[in-house]
Amino acid sequence: MAVREDVRGREALLARYAAERAKRLRADGNAQYVRLDAVLGAAERDPYTAPIARQPVRDHVAFAFIGAGFAGLVTGARLVEAGITDVRLIDKGGDVGGTWYWNRYPGAQCDTASMVYMPLLEETGHMPTEKYAHAPEILEQCRRIARQYGLYDKALFQTEVRGLAWDDAAKRWDITTDRGDRFTASFVGLGTGPLHVAKLPGIPGIADFKGRSFHTSRWDYDYTGGDAEGAAMDRLADKRVAIIGTGATAVQAVPHLARAAAKLHVVQRTPSSVDARNNAPLDPSWFASIATPGWQKRWLRNFTDNQAGGTAREDLVQDGWTDIARRIRAKLVGLPREQLTQAALLDALEASDFEKMDEIRARVDTLVEDEITAAKLKAWYRQLCKRPCFHDTYLQAFNLPSVELVDTDGKGVERITERGFVVGTREYEVDCIIFASGFEVGSGFVERAGFDVVGRDGMTLSQAWAEGMRSLHGTHVHGFPNLFFVQPAQGANLISNVPHNLTEAGETVAAIVRHALDRGAAEVEVTAEAEREWVELLLKAPPTLRGAPDCTPGYYNNEGGEATPAMRLAVGYPAGPSAYFTYLDAWRRSGMFAGLEMR
Repeated sequence: MAVREDVRGREALLARYAAERAKRLRADGNAQYVRLDAVLGAAERDPYTAPIARQPVRDHVAFAFIGAGFAGLVTGARLVEAGITDVRLIDKGGDVGGTWYWNRYPGAQCDTASMVYMPLLEETGHMPTEKYAHAPEILEQCRRIARQYGLYDKALFQTEVRGLAWDDAAKRWDITTDRGDRFTASFVGLGTGPLHVAKLPGIPGIADFKGRSFHTSRWDYDYTGGDAEGAAMDRLADKRVAIIGTGATAVQAVPHLARAAAKLHVVQRTPSSVDARNNAPLDPSWFASIATPGWQKRWLRNFTDNQAGGTAREDLVQDGWTDIARRIRAKLVGLPREQLTQAALLDALEASDFEKMDEIRARVDTLVEDEITAAKLKAWYRQLCKRPCFHDTYLQAFNLPSVELVDTDGKGVERITERGFVVGTREYEVDCIIFASGFEVGSGFVERAGFDVVGRDGMTLSQAWAEGMRSLHGTHVHGFPNLFFVQPAQGANLISNVPHNLTEAGETVAAIVRHALDRGAAEVEVTAEAEREWVELLLKAPPTLRGAPDCTPGYYNNEGGEATPAMRLAVGYPAGPSAYFTYLDAWRRSGMFAGLEMR
């Protein structure tokens, strides 16, 4: 009887999930979004650093890395450690940091524990101040890495690459930029990532608003008052503010806006899953006791083992990411070996997810006083259908009389007027609209990067990837010698902690380049056969619930649309992230670099 009731309960819950998903389905998919510069014009500019005047660069470097975020910093650091110091970072921002250069909105902080999220803590000797570090500390860690490894010396900031072409005769890459630069590099790394092209919802009338409007990654502190360090936004005391979007960014910003604004409208299409963060300062004496040689690698591996299918017996991080994995293990631990099938794993995953989401929805009722508002803040989807959020004060913000949840029942804002925005039949007049609408994820690499890559014999990257990404380890692409992609896809594909992917890839790139230089090889290129075999292996990966087609639309699942060829190839190692990192470490340490040709 209990089993039958459990099945009925699951069926009813999945029906509710499906109904909520249907509200968000749109024929235009990713086309519903527009770019900042297409709507707000000058708002796309860099608001954090004054224009940098310089002469065009004409020179040669050993290694050029496009992107000065975590990917560029960790790769650059490992190259320097390997004795390759002639490294240039190129970034459109005014400093290093990547995502953390742009995201300076109030309350910005990492959603994965600092100990495993912030790169090169052991190498730089930095102890995070709290379990989940805020943005200023993360940005300062980026600057610390750049200073320690001399990565500022040849860096080009406020600079966008416009051309990248392989010169087969000279065995080097020709690079051109929007600043008139024309230089060459023996090796090139690409780490532009998916979180740098800000997007806006394509709401009719979005350019008509006469008040102040901006994207969260271009926060206007001149208008709001305050600063990225946490000072109060004292210029909003008489302002009516709307924030459109309730994803991870809004969850962090809303409590600060709620305290500062005379009136705050939080405009929601789909509620986020908001679990407890339980943030707290780190104890220096405790940190000293665990920060023994190799500590961060141990913590990285432990987090991945706990969260993504490994075999760890202890949980060092103890957070919301590892909680669901602990539940799954508890359901599987008593099963006989012959019952430990893929179906059993998926069943345990789904059951654990249902339990977790029930708890998260119950948490809303305990924290939000108004029953109607609480009901609208409950997330009806699997936790990993959308980016899970963690916060200790977001839900409580809705108890303030100045805060109003404007739930659009999945439809979004109908239109924007000169005075405000319209939902249903009501126009909400506001002084300021803040767009917490995130970044382009569903677009192709070339579209986001702003340039195509021209490889051997004139083959472009867009041609090579016309039917989706093809690589070895997500790093090497046949026909594009001496070019390295530093990103998660087709490797570990560990989305819960992207920096772990980047640190492993950066270490691997440095090892390869060092080996090639020591051998006197001018070219490093993956063979067509190795690339094909790797992609065939990836396609054997079992299905997961993250971004499943029955999930609520979002950037995880192509806004609910049919999976494109590119999406079907955006997968990871079949045995999981922990197994991939073990494999990659052995591949790297062997010194053979199987699948690569060095000539």
